[in-house]
Amino acid sequence: MYASGNVGLALILTAIAGLSTGIGSAIAYFIKKPRVIYLSFSLGFSAGVMIYISFMELLPTALESVEEVWGVTAFFVGIIFIGLIDMIIPEAENPHHYEGISEVQGDETLKRTGLFTALAIGIHNFPEGLAAFGAALSDVKLGMIIALAIAIHNIPEGISVSMPIFYATGDKNKAFIYSFLSGIAEPIGAIIGYLLLMPFLSETLLASLLAFIAGIMVYISVDEILPMAHRYGHGHAVILGIVLGMFIMALSLLIL
Repeated sequence: MYASGNVGLALILTAIAGLSTGIGSAIAYFIKKPRVIYLSFSLGFSAGVMIYISFMELLPTALESVEEVWGVTAFFVGIIFIGLIDMIIPEAENPHHYEGISEVQGDETLKRTGLFTALAIGIHNFPEGLAAFGAALSDVKLGMIIALAIAIHNIPEGISVSMPIFYATGDKNKAFIYSFLSGIAEPIGAIIGYLLLMPFLSETLLASLLAFIAGIMVYISVDEILPMAHRYGHGHAVILGIVLGMFIMALSLLIL
């Protein structure tokens, strides 16, 4: 189940997923008002992919290798883990409570908003990095799908960091750098997770990790991605994205 040769690729996939926040920064530079319907759709698509994978691939795969009670326990431990991280972050600075910028509020306020958003996103990205990395260790194809889903929903997070900093400072480079740095938490999470788990890696541990990852994915999708998607005001686009994301993942799992 575990292949040591997957470690390098798993790290690369995790880095790509995390650093996609930089794409959001780049979009923010060139598009003053992005078509929010596209953002709503892409976030819904990301949530659909992550929810479907969690319940149709990650959790069932885990339950094939460990006892059902242990697998289900690992699933809910994953939910509790990411939930506790969520509770640590004040609601005002939490990225999925981010309302966007409708007017210039004053330089220092905007700059502080951007910096705290970058910090909050960095904290959230840490377990996401572990999720993508752990999945890729077990199954490269699965890791690629999860990394893509995470990358999609990291793009608007990059916008949420760069826009307030850009409005506050007028410095596009500074806005890009802070947004880019917030994504580094994902490969860091992967590396730390690997170093901690490496001495104990086994089929049972990896199966439990998949269930744990499924819990993280479901929580992130329901508590972060979907509320953010609906906040843009295009509910039908969100639903379409969710269904299409699930449908494409279902086809890929059937074909591959």
